[in-house]
This record gives sequence, structure tokens and C-alpha cells, in this order.
Amino acid sequence: MAPQPAPPTPDAVLAALRGIRDPERDTDIVSLGMVRDLAIEASEVSFTLAFGSQSPQAKAAMHGMASRLVGQLPGVAKVQVRMGAAQARPAAAAAHAHAPAPGAARAADLIPEVRKTLAVSSGKGGVGKSTVAVNLAIALRQGDASVGIIDSDVYGPDVPMMLGSRGRPGMFDNKIIPVEAHGIKMMSIGLLVNEREPLVWRGPMIHSFIQQMLTDVMWGALDYLVFDMPPGTGDAQLSLSQVIPLSGVVMVTTPQEVALLDVRKAIGMFQKLNVPMLGIVENMSYFVAPDTGRRYEIFGEGGGRRIAEEYGVPLLAQIPLDPETRVGGDEGSPITIRRPDSPQAKAFRELAEAVRRRLDELAALGPLPTIS
Repeated sequence: MAPQPAPPTPDAVLAALRGIRDPERDTDIVSLGMVRDLAIEASEVSFTLAFGSQSPQAKAAMHGMASRLVGQLPGVAKVQVRMGAAQARPAAAAAHAHAPAPGAARAADLIPEVRKTLAVSSGKGGVGKSTVAVNLAIALRQGDASVGIIDSDVYGPDVPMMLGSRGRPGMFDNKIIPVEAHGIKMMSIGLLVNEREPLVWRGPMIHSFIQQMLTDVMWGALDYLVFDMPPGTGDAQLSLSQVIPLSGVVMVTTPQEVALLDVRKAIGMFQKLNVPMLGIVENMSYFVAPDTGRRYEIFGEGGGRRIAEEYGVPLLAQIPLDPETRVGGDEGSPITIRRPDSPQAKAFRELAEAVRRRLDELAALGPLPTIS
């Protein structure tokens, strides 16, 4: 068996990072003092990139390049690149620093003008989570609330397509101006990168991206900020739940047993994180044939109600399956806009009302726990 290469030295790591230049200042990131808290333990390398006023596109590009270049060094098995804010500190100290990065700001302080924050999550992909998130946001807006949505699903950022918005966000006073579509403010990594470019991000990068979406975006006063979460129970969910000041989470499932198996894991994760569970949405609940009016339970029956009863939370809505919902998402005209009088749009409006009531009930019980 060939011997394992020795871990790289701090100088070797910094030499690799000197190959990355800040496009806005045309100087390498080491000379600019952006590399902080470099630590090497066995085959794992971690450091912080202390960004200033660079654009989100530049930050994402430099972060990805730093992960790639350091990961290619002999003896490196894992790279953790945190994203931080620039502070006055000598650049030379970065090569020998082993202290952890400074703690992030308290989540509640990041978006003080946002009244309620809702996560829409699922145990697995393919259950229509983003469709529910987008139509819930629109239904809340149709109820005269001011609403924003963050596409936190960096692996599949579909919200821009579903809302029919592919423009780039603007900038003002070093802040990002969110894109507006159908009266909703929206931000997504899909607006900042090429739609064909895959994002191979680990938890810390997602954590930093979400924090940026809170601190660097001009959200203004909002009644609701909806987060379309990544599916599953990986590092992304743990990082996101530590950053987002969640008022509650809406869990999306389909009636079939395989979806219920995964949603139990997701509910258990949020319970461990002390995130309030607003309730269950059973998506693709049934299909009504347009020619006969006959109802078909294509994906099974009663699964959403069973999981809601099992965990003692409300079944917020049963959303029927309909081809128009899919067409509306593909064409950027969600069903709540495209066919506001349809049974599907009515179900989403009922969901929005159920979410409002549930939030009021939880607020009456006392202050929400702080995630730190």
C-alpha cells in the first residue's frame, strides 16, 4: 500500500490561495488579508474568507475556487471554507491562526423588519415542495400580506423559473435588491449563477449563503419570509436551522408510504432543533378526472393525516394533483395566479389561512426558542 501524503503546510495552502484574485480589486486574496483562521488538522483544512463589499457572484466564485484549489493539494481529504466579514487584522496572522471563526450574529437581528419566517421542507425530493412554497407565498400575498421568498434549495434552485423571473438582482449601497415577481420579493442562487452550472456545496457554504441572503439583501418590512428548504436531513438543514430565525416549518409529503418514511426523519430533525412544527401538507393528494369527475388516489390515501396525527400537528391542506399546476410552474405562472378559481388555488389559499392561524396559536403560547 502506497504511503499517504503528508498534510500540507500553511505556506502551501496560502500559495494555492494566491492563485485566486478578487475580481473587483485585481489582487490575490492572501495579499488582501481575506484568508483568516487557517487550521490544518491531519488531512482536513479549514479557513475563513473575510469578504467585504464584493458582489454575491464574486463571493460565490472565490469560495468555490478556494475549495477546489485547496482540495487538490496532496494530503488534503476535506476542505471547509467559511464565509465571514472583513475585520481589521494583520494578514500575516492568518497563516498561523487556529481559533474558530467568530460567531455569527444572532439570527433575530439579521432581519429585524421581518415579522414571521416560514420554512417549507420535505423529507425527500419529488414531492412538490417548491411548488407548495411558491404558491403558499403567493396565497399569503393575495391575503394583503407583504411577502418575500428565499430559494434555500441551492441544489435545485427552481423558484426563479416557477415565478417567471430570470433577471439579475440589482445593487444599492452595497446591498442586494431582491427581484420582484407577482408582488413577491425573491432571492435565489439561481439568479446569480448560470442555470446549467452545478453547485457542489457543503454545509458551511450553504450556511454562509443563507446568512448573506439575510444580511446583504434589502428585504425591508415583510409580514412573511418564506424559505424553500433543500429536501432531506443533511448538513444543509442543520446549517440552515442555525441561521434562520424560524417561526415554524411546514412539512410537505405525498400520501405514499415511502414519502412518509422520509418525512418522519425530517420532523424528528426539526424537533431536535426546537423548530416549531406548523403542520403537514399532503401534496398530490388525489386526482379528479376532468371528463368524469371521478376521484383517484394515485399515490395512496390518508398518509398525510396519519403522519399529522402521529406527531400531534395539524393537517394543514390536501393539495389535489392537476396538470395545470405543473404547467404553471414551468411557465412562471403559478396556479394561484394562472387559475385563481381552480380547486388547486383554493387549496393553497386555505393552506395560507391555516398557516396564519397556526402561527397565531403558537405566538399565544409564548416566545419562540432561540436557535444559536
